[in-house]
Amino acid sequence: MSIPFERFLHVRHAYGGTLSPQGRLAFLSNMTGVAQVWRLDAPCRWPEQLTFANERVTSVHYNPVRPLLAFLRDRGGNEMEQIFVMDDEGAHERMLTNAPDRKHIFGGWSPDGSALAWSANTRHITDFDVYIHDLEGGETRRVYEGAGWHYAAAWLPDGRHLLIGHLTSNMNNDLYLLDLHTGDALHLTPHTGDARYYAPRPTPDGRGFFLLCDEGREFLNLAFYDLGTRTLRFLEEHPWDRTALDLSHDGAWLAMVSNEDGISVVHVGPPGGPYQRVETLDMPIVGNVSFAPNAHTFTLTVQNYARPMDVWVADAVSATATRWSNSSRAGLDDEAFTPPERVHYRSFDGLTIPAFYFRPRHAQPPYPVVIYIHGGPESQFVPSFNPVIQYLANEGYAILAPNVRGSTGYGRTYTHLDDVRKRMDAVADLKAAYEWLVEEGNADPNRIALMGGSYGGFMVLAGLTTYPDLWAAGVDIVGIANFVTFLENTGPWRRKLRESEYGSLEHDREFLEAISPINHVDRIRAPLMVIHGANDPRVPLSEAEQIVNALRARNVPVEYLVYQDEGHGLARLNNRLDAYPRIAAFLDRYVKQKA
Repeated sequence: MSIPFERFLHVRHAYGGTLSPQGRLAFLSNMTGVAQVWRLDAPCRWPEQLTFANERVTSVHYNPVRPLLAFLRDRGGNEMEQIFVMDDEGAHERMLTNAPDRKHIFGGWSPDGSALAWSANTRHITDFDVYIHDLEGGETRRVYEGAGWHYAAAWLPDGRHLLIGHLTSNMNNDLYLLDLHTGDALHLTPHTGDARYYAPRPTPDGRGFFLLCDEGREFLNLAFYDLGTRTLRFLEEHPWDRTALDLSHDGAWLAMVSNEDGISVVHVGPPGGPYQRVETLDMPIVGNVSFAPNAHTFTLTVQNYARPMDVWVADAVSATATRWSNSSRAGLDDEAFTPPERVHYRSFDGLTIPAFYFRPRHAQPPYPVVIYIHGGPESQFVPSFNPVIQYLANEGYAILAPNVRGSTGYGRTYTHLDDVRKRMDAVADLKAAYEWLVEEGNADPNRIALMGGSYGGFMVLAGLTTYPDLWAAGVDIVGIANFVTFLENTGPWRRKLRESEYGSLEHDREFLEAISPINHVDRIRAPLMVIHGANDPRVPLSEAEQIVNALRARNVPVEYLVYQDEGHGLARLNNRLDAYPRIAAFLDRYVKQKA
């Protein structure tokens, strides 16, 4: 039975939970069409809305002592978040930052709740410094200054020391210990090569901190850093990435999430183990592990292919979890949703590519297929709730979502297989996906399309230019058409981070020009749909304009949608209700109904 796309798009989400000392839960929900702050006092009650702006809220954080909330909001999807505070009744909203052309990153409340930290590129647009704001006096002071991307990673319990992170690429960072009284910063993690030191969680006695780290190994594992001896010690040899970590405020319990071949597993226990598995949903995708300030309970954001994101609260002692929010599925029952299969296929060089395959339950092969390509590229497709995939599967499409080389989740080596000069090897993984679909996936070889956003948009364009005879159509959402102009025009604070992945304009310009789809646009024969947000700070609108203008000059069918109040993707329900049915109509015309 055909279900209107609008029903899938009207499914709501709740996520990003934070618990107060009094046991209240604040979280974000798009119930009104754009993410706002809501509050619950008990599980599965009707929540209280606390913010009412037309712009999205991107995160919310409870004060560890007082009934206060800090939250971040941007404008038109531009990612220039400003920081606000209010009480948890939604009153007395106050703006702490007022630099609308600068980006602010929340860095945590002080242990006594009297101050909060953030980082911002206020001094210079390419450099993020660290700031402390005193709630009582209202004073904001810069406490750490440096070139590049710095952030407040964690307060130590004494309130005098702050862990500072320095990000040099998505796969490499460092930690420093800052003395707020003297201004001295001690480099804690000198290393060679790439290593990640994530989610530091200081112990109550201040002698060190737990963290997730992959120094000298393939996967992020649980480790402990001893501040007295300045040594790092791994506490496990886990064969998958640990993706989230938190420590209870009394140090008695540690909760962490593993990503095991694209599926989340939650464990909790004393810091030294043993750890118990927390049961939530079948095949869950879990994030946002956050302990309450004075309890052994912690929040989780949980979803799967058939259940939208909801906030659960887990009990560390019993290793059980209870759903608190109850997001609407817009009246859709389980039969409306198609489960994924975990599959693997071989690429041109024998490398095994992991993927998730959604076979339509109400259609017979050979299927029309959409290859759905994630962004990043340091990211991973996981079978979370995706209304676009579920609608298309319900309409008879099969969807293959590959984690091509360069994806995260499968080890450091796999993630680096597409770096710089190896970029087009990942595009070749799309050709191998096509061959697997025809041989194993019951696909119609004449009705296979590409669809992706951001870096996935580049992959769509690169697939269309490199293997033009394979594809029936392409859908490019906020994608890169020209690596040179992308690097020249992306947010200045992002350029060095992205050059570490793609190559630099100084050393690799000729190569970047050679692989840019815009320079091979004459090879595109398949119809293309291009969607972009006018305020995109990551991939500028000019990337879409270049490819659209070039195709129109060559009379290649191209449909183009620009949304003036969006950034890097579509956050607003009204825009999604406009864009995604148009995507479906485009795919029906050029793929599903293709003779």
